[in-house]
Amino acid sequence: MTRSEPWGWPESQWRGDVNKIRAGQPLLHPDPDLRWKDGAKVAVLLSFDSDHETPSLRDGETSPGRMAQGEYGARVAVPRILDLLRRYEAPASFYVPAVCALLRPEEVPMYVDNGHEVGVHGWIHERNTLLSKDQELDLLGRATDVLHEQSGKRPTGIRTPSWDFSDSTLDVIRELGFLYDSSLMADDEPYELLADGAQTGVIEIPVEWIRDDAPYLMMDRYTGLRPYMPPRQLIQIWKDEFDAAYAENGVFQLTLHPHIIGHRSRLLVLEELMTYIRTHDGVWLATHEDLATHVAAQLTSRIGIS
Repeated sequence: MTRSEPWGWPESQWRGDVNKIRAGQPLLHPDPDLRWKDGAKVAVLLSFDSDHETPSLRDGETSPGRMAQGEYGARVAVPRILDLLRRYEAPASFYVPAVCALLRPEEVPMYVDNGHEVGVHGWIHERNTLLSKDQELDLLGRATDVLHEQSGKRPTGIRTPSWDFSDSTLDVIRELGFLYDSSLMADDEPYELLADGAQTGVIEIPVEWIRDDAPYLMMDRYTGLRPYMPPRQLIQIWKDEFDAAYAENGVFQLTLHPHIIGHRSRLLVLEELMTYIRTHDGVWLATHEDLATHVAAQLTSRIGIS
């Protein structure tokens, strides 16, 4: 059926679009003192989307210059990031496109050996909204198998490439048996995903462009995309986000990209942020899988999922 202009849609159409994927029950314990591990006041989740060359490959931009820009993430930035995380004793979640894992089969085991989580991030950083359900299922299924083989453990979580969530994505997530997704933005805190109003048991750990390095620091020579904020100015936004999460006994979640944040002047910002976070008592530094497993107890106690 051809869709008319939105102002001509019947109520069933716009209501159906809005309700297809929605935020369900929040998954924080109602008692703040019992909310986090060991009575912590805040959960801090660091994540890195190790995209490297794949966004360019996805778009067919295969010039040596574009490949080198992505290669920097794996060659230079990842070792720096792992060193920083080691010094601050901070576990993190790394979301890896399968093509990146296949290009460098030593990378995923290196994350695991350093105590970090590895999650699914598509096959070649594809755009899910351009795919059929069968294509999406095939690519994410094969990507999951690659990471399972390299890490020795089946990933429990997914972050869709570019946070691109199609009408079929939740069905695919459920079919592949993921515990959680981290691609949507309906809350500051984790919640259950609903499909057409029905409970799914899938946990959403929400992201936000405010807490992502890409909008502030990305650069494309041939478009108007330019870094518009000095890194030392950006850190104040993330400190404010952390302070608010700390005051509310909530979650501070950050999404970073090695090829963006891993440059010298920018990694200083992450180091300053970690130093600031470490000055606070009651901080639980966790992976996304840690958090999803923790809040799953709230889900099972309310709807009886086993």
